[in-house]
Amino acid sequence: MKSMLKLLGVLLFAAFVVTACSKDTDPADVDVFAGTFRGKIGYTDAEKNISQDNGSVFVTKVGAKYNFRFSDGIPDLTGVEFQQKDDNTLVSVGSDGTGLITINKDKLVIGFSRNGRNWSADCGR
Repeated sequence: MKSMLKLLGVLLFAAFVVTACSKDTDPADVDVFAGTFRGKIGYTDAEKNISQDNGSVFVTKVGAKYNFRFSDGIPDLTGVEFQQKDDNTLVSVGSDGTGLITINKDKLVIGFSRNGRNWSADCGR
């Protein structure tokens, strides 16, 4: 019985994750989101200048906090808190960094700076 309940829990969680990752899900419409966007990404700091035309960004959102996990050796941009400006534009709040991120079910655009480091993305899904 215990293993049956555990299996049911795993199946319900998997169904939730698949729903959260659907390509039709708009991140602005949900509190929990996970999805991969592919396209042009970039990063600069005092020592690195990385640009990739065929990169990817794995986006996770829980509540108002976003994490952006970049491919190609670009450091992750994590714990970014945003306030929703309109349906799909999010503006950074607090002193964590500055920038503008536009995200919807089809497109991710990032221009964000934090502590002398700069991330950019122009990606689709």
